[in-house]
Amino acid sequence: MARLTARRGYSLSTKPADAARELRAAIDQPGMRVVLLFCSPSYDLSELGAAIRSEFACPVIGCTSAGQIGPTGYQPGGIAGASLASDELEVHSYLVSPLSRCRDQAHEVAAHVKAKLRGAPASRRAFGLILVDGLSLAEEALTSTLYQSLGNVPIVGGSAGDDLRFESTAVYWEGEFLPGVAVFSVFETTLPFRTFKLHDFRPTDKKLVTTASDPSRRLVKEMNGFPAADAYAELIGIPWEELNPKLFSRNPMMLRIGSDYYLRSIQTVNPDRSLTFYAAIEEGLVLRLGQAIEPISALAKGFEEGTQGLGTPSLIIGCDCVLRRLSLESRSLDGQVGTTLAASNVIGFNTYGEQFNSVHVNQTFAGIALGG
Repeated sequence: MARLTARRGYSLSTKPADAARELRAAIDQPGMRVVLLFCSPSYDLSELGAAIRSEFACPVIGCTSAGQIGPTGYQPGGIAGASLASDELEVHSYLVSPLSRCRDQAHEVAAHVKAKLRGAPASRRAFGLILVDGLSLAEEALTSTLYQSLGNVPIVGGSAGDDLRFESTAVYWEGEFLPGVAVFSVFETTLPFRTFKLHDFRPTDKKLVTTASDPSRRLVKEMNGFPAADAYAELIGIPWEELNPKLFSRNPMMLRIGSDYYLRSIQTVNPDRSLTFYAAIEEGLVLRLGQAIEPISALAKGFEEGTQGLGTPSLIIGCDCVLRRLSLESRSLDGQVGTTLAASNVIGFNTYGEQFNSVHVNQTFAGIALGG
């Protein structure tokens, strides 16, 4: 079985045992090496975890989400997943816990991975997939430490969600959905793959400087010397009391790192008019307001560049920020984009943040395209 075969499926059943059984029926195939799955946080997760372990004998990688991406496009409830089968694929997963010690844990995991990769045939390449508690505030430290420790292994990941409740997110590990952890999975294969990212914003000349912040809490207290919510609201031309997630999704801030701009998106307005972001923001940073570009063409261009040389991918593992979907919904474009994702063989989820190599990003689609 030199080639890769991928099967995608989903279930909208609200009963954990039925959902796991229906998903297995949809994606079951001989020689499964790994199953990827993403689920609504509305399930009884202890029952769902046990049902998943009962249904699948192969390794399973998954987490709760703020929406799934599957064969029908954007999927607001239920569970979606895919199985991968190939003699040319090996997957090994590592639990990173507790995330309060994620740097030390990441160094230990990286040492195990490097030792294993040293013994791999020269024809094999590897990439990493991170799934992490989306409320842990640990993504920056975890991602940068893993990438810097591993050196030449590309990394893509997503922060688990809970449908914008911001109460509890969980990552699947050996029959349980666990809060406060990450799972780092290393895929080794001789088959072609590419990692890529895309977004649909460009930086404008409208700027704000962070003048008071608490990066450990992703909290920005002041911008330009004023309460952060006041300064941001004035920048986009509305009263601060009217700020909401859909406005955040359409008006992100952008930070320049090297020659590239990365999105820094707002999560919530706090009673003291500070802003909580989805990524750490340090004092003294210059942030530019992002301006949306046409999302359909941006998606098409990003997928064309991201899958170059692979032909039609057998599967794209997609970590797509929930704010991207909210922005699309506000313009009634979510159905069209969801159809494109489904036709492009994407399996994935709407995240509370994305990881790409060493950087934790926001409002971005981070993907791994697998050739077959």
